[in-house]
Amino acid sequence: MDRRTLVSEFLGTLLLVFFAVGSAVLAGAFIGTLGIALAFGFTLLALAYAVGPISGCHVNPAVTLGMLTAGRINARTAVGYWVAQFLGGIAGAALLFLLAKQVPGLKTSGAFGSNGFGDRSAVGINTGGAFLAEVVLTFLLVFVVLAVTHKVAVLGFDGLPIGLALAVIHLVGIPLTGTSVNPARSLGPALFAGGAALSQLWLFIVAPLVGGVLAALAHRLTHPVDAPRLHADDAVSL
Repeated sequence: MDRRTLVSEFLGTLLLVFFAVGSAVLAGAFIGTLGIALAFGFTLLALAYAVGPISGCHVNPAVTLGMLTAGRINARTAVGYWVAQFLGGIAGAALLFLLAKQVPGLKTSGAFGSNGFGDRSAVGINTGGAFLAEVVLTFLLVFVVLAVTHKVAVLGFDGLPIGLALAVIHLVGIPLTGTSVNPARSLGPALFAGGAALSQLWLFIVAPLVGGVLAALAHRLTHPVDAPRLHADDAVSL
C-alpha cells in the first residue's frame, strides 16, 4: 500500500470536514441548508479530482467498507484507509474548532456541526427514523461511487455524479439528522461538541456502515462483476 494513498485519505477527510462542516458552523446562518448542501457536494467534487487518481477519494469509512465488500480493495488497505480517515476527520474538526474560537460569540459546545436525532434534530426525528435515514442516504452515496468508478480510482467525469449525489443527500438529510453518511465526518465534530453529540455518535457510525454494505451488495445485482470501463488511465494500484 502506497503511503501517498493514506496521506491523500487523511488530507482529503481533513479538508472535507474543515470546509463542508465549516460551512455549517461558520456560515450556516448566512447560506442556509442549500448552501451547506452545496458546500459538501462541491468540496467532495473538488477532492475527487485532487486525490481521486491517487487514493480513490473515499474520505469516508462507509465508502471504503463498500469497496471492501465489493472486492475492490483488500482488508489491509481498508484498515489503513479507516485509520487515515478517522484521524483526518479529527484533525479537520480540531482545525475548525481553533478557527471557530476566534469568532466572538460563536458557540462550539453542544452542536458544532455534529449529527443528532430526537431533540437534536430539526424535525425531531426519532432513533429508528434517524437510523433508517442514514442507511438509505449512505446507500445512495456508496451505490453511486461504486457505479461510476472502476476498481478504486476516480477518473474522468466520475467526480461529478459523486459530488451531486452528496449535495442532494444533504438537502434531504440536513433537516433530519444534520446528515452524516460518513462516520469520520461525524466523529471529529462530536468530539469537540461533547455532551449529547457523543452519546448519539454510535448511530452515525453504525448506520452509514450498514448503508455502505447494502449498497455494495445491491451493486453486485445491478452491475456485472469487473465490467470494463474506458478511462485514460487504469485504476490506482494499492
